[in-house]
Amino acid sequence: MALDRALLDWLLDSDPALRWQVERDLAGAPAEVWQATRARVATEGFGAQLLALQDADGQWAGGAYFPRGFDFDGPEAQPGAGQPWTATTWTLNTLRDWGLDAGALAGTADKLQANGRWEYNDGPYWDGEVDCCINAFTLANGAWLGADVTALAAWFPEHRLPDGGWNCEWVEGSTRSSVHSTLNTVKGLLAYEAATGGDDALRAARHAAEEYLLERRLLRRVTTGETLGPWVTVFSYPFRWRFSTLNALDHFRAASLHDGTAPDARLAEAVDTVRAARQPDGTWLQEHRLPGRAWFEVDVSPGEPSRWLTFHAARVLAWWDGAA
Repeated sequence: MALDRALLDWLLDSDPALRWQVERDLAGAPAEVWQATRARVATEGFGAQLLALQDADGQWAGGAYFPRGFDFDGPEAQPGAGQPWTATTWTLNTLRDWGLDAGALAGTADKLQANGRWEYNDGPYWDGEVDCCINAFTLANGAWLGADVTALAAWFPEHRLPDGGWNCEWVEGSTRSSVHSTLNTVKGLLAYEAATGGDDALRAARHAAEEYLLERRLLRRVTTGETLGPWVTVFSYPFRWRFSTLNALDHFRAASLHDGTAPDARLAEAVDTVRAARQPDGTWLQEHRLPGRAWFEVDVSPGEPSRWLTFHAARVLAWWDGAA
């Protein structure tokens, strides 16, 4: 889809963490232009703010997945309260998604190996734990920072469920995959492949799990054809762990480009949900914000036009329409 000049200028009038992606993927800027903007993520705006919050031991907020001292029995841990987004894993996810050069975090991988311990089992940081989403985030972040996460990579094929995907609640006995868990996992596997080359077992596991999502058209139950839930077409940024058709399509675009394959026709209905959410002025609205403590907000409040969502949606549609 083509963006008019005013909308493109609006997207470009943004933090370097977003601007460089707009330049590369929507504006068609030369590599030297978007690369120069990308380099500014470490020194300006949101990226520089998060870097300045890193602890001396390599962590953020003193914890691996939760801040140090988090009260697992307190109000912040109750259903509906959300969770804090300030600890190490979430902050690394954000910086990686924003395209920060790993050189800006030189030494962090070693510091986390020495100091990071999982709240679940007190295990070493780069070993991961039992939650497939957490392990996928850790796999992607480790590959980005140069940590040895080969043993963690081998965990995923071994823990894929019989129906093709993953579920973070498998350790509690769940035998059915979750679209949330499966999406987070395939995103982590793809990031690992892109950074390291991966291996045949991981590629096969990723492709089989992507098939699990495709069988559902990213939004429907296989058994009844009903939608997975009203949340599936509610768009919000940051994506965090939450599944939506836009978040899933963002992954399938990246996977298609990585694998050198055409868009799968079964994505068409999900693409329609993204197209239908476009406002008359060409923007997409922030529709929800996952609750929980954050270092600072990087996007607008619900009901307002979101540059981040507009970028992701316009990029998905440009990929889809360009292949039609």
